[in-house]
Amino acid sequence: MSTHHETDVAIIGAGPVGLFAIFECGMLRMRTHVIDTLDMVGGQCAALYPEKPIYDVAGHPAIEAQELIDKLALQAAPFTPTYHLGQQVTGLETLGDGRLRLQTSAGQSIVAKAVILAAGCGAFGPNRPPLDGIEAYEGKSVFYMVQRREAYRGQRVVIAGGGDSAVDWAISLAEVAAQVMVVHRRAKFRAAPESAARLDQLAADGKIDLVVPYQLHGLDGKDGRLTAVIVADLDGKERRLEADVLLPFFGLSMHLGPIADWGLALDRHTVSIDPSTGATNVPAVFAIGDIATYKHKLKLITTGFAEAAQAAHAIHPLVYPGEALHFEYSTSKGVPGTK
Repeated sequence: MSTHHETDVAIIGAGPVGLFAIFECGMLRMRTHVIDTLDMVGGQCAALYPEKPIYDVAGHPAIEAQELIDKLALQAAPFTPTYHLGQQVTGLETLGDGRLRLQTSAGQSIVAKAVILAAGCGAFGPNRPPLDGIEAYEGKSVFYMVQRREAYRGQRVVIAGGGDSAVDWAISLAEVAAQVMVVHRRAKFRAAPESAARLDQLAADGKIDLVVPYQLHGLDGKDGRLTAVIVADLDGKERRLEADVLLPFFGLSMHLGPIADWGLALDRHTVSIDPSTGATNVPAVFAIGDIATYKHKLKLITTGFAEAAQAAHAIHPLVYPGEALHFEYSTSKGVPGTK
């Protein structure tokens, strides 16, 4: 059964940037409805790495991803957003009065004066390494995300990859695992310089084994339980790593899904925007966070937070036409409806 809703702003995506957009819209007295394909708020932070520490959020030397999501949801709560979770936006149309109508896979119809696209990477899933028989181990001893660090206490863990996720989890799991081995095809890692330096120090201290330059070559085990990971160097020479767990971090495969058919100006898997407003080429549709792109874009949560504020201010005239917006700092005006 279709259900009809009307609101000021519809936000597609309930990840950290989408949640902060609720707050920014709320501060400008704009009501929001939020749609996300996951059945919980938090996007990748909640689904893929809730216990992963994040180091580059202002004011937090380190904060776990789930804690950040919890705080963002609490920050948004005074503005009573309506969440439509576990459903995908399947259609977008512009009405005669300039408003936009969204249709969802659950039969919801949401009419809004503006849409903020905060869908992160779009629909996402892990890139699976091309290893024979890996499917039999998935969910038992091969995992593409870490949801509970404690689950790896006392385990022999092989981490494959050279990016931030591989490096950050190697550093974190070194505190609880019996052994952490990091497999990468080159000695240089594509992680934040400080994190890469910490990894090198842990390796020098004997707390992490750097298996470089090697690549994954095969798996050994029975009934979905690993006993070893086979790696090979660039000349094909094999090495056996006795292990209980393999964590391959080779990024996410991404696709925009129905968003790709909305007439938006696309650059690969992202949406081109005006960086000063978040505006796309489709009137009243804005994009923020990782799904938005422009020259010299930095894909950081912090960048997305700033884009959420810019988009909310750019949308205000659509919701309150002819009303002058006199900008005030939150320290001056507080949060509406709270003390």
